[in-house]
Amino acid sequence: MSAIRLEPIAGSDLGLKVALTNAHLPTDDIEDEGRTFFKAVSADGRIAGFSGIERCGGDCLLRSVVVLPDRRDEGLGRAVVEETLANLDHAGDIFLATTSAASFFANIGFAEVQRASVPAAVLATRQLSSICPSSATIMKLITPST
Repeated sequence: MSAIRLEPIAGSDLGLKVALTNAHLPTDDIEDEGRTFFKAVSADGRIAGFSGIERCGGDCLLRSVVVLPDRRDEGLGRAVVEETLANLDHAGDIFLATTSAASFFANIGFAEVQRASVPAAVLATRQLSSICPSSATIMKLITPST
């Protein structure tokens, strides 16, 4: 796996918007309050992709994870997600919604959950309440018991 570092960026970052649009991911709410986005830079100094976190009460929604097309198949997707999660400073649960990458996220510790089991603050996000289709798979990071 390639090493990456995350650099905070604004939701208005043009590179983020272009990458999300090209990956057919939503951009409607990326400039709203409560979101933190990152540019993922690989060891060679090139931009590898982007990721984001939306705080939902004590929980978080992982969002806007994208690897640039010319950087795919290098193991960077996993690295971007793992680095994003490693930088969180909270004790709550981490959720995400996806229409196309459930198997990818399952391979790094997320499991599908029923919408009824998702906390109200997470369901109330624009991402889950209006932007993502109701058919989107909602997943939760399953942490091993210690």
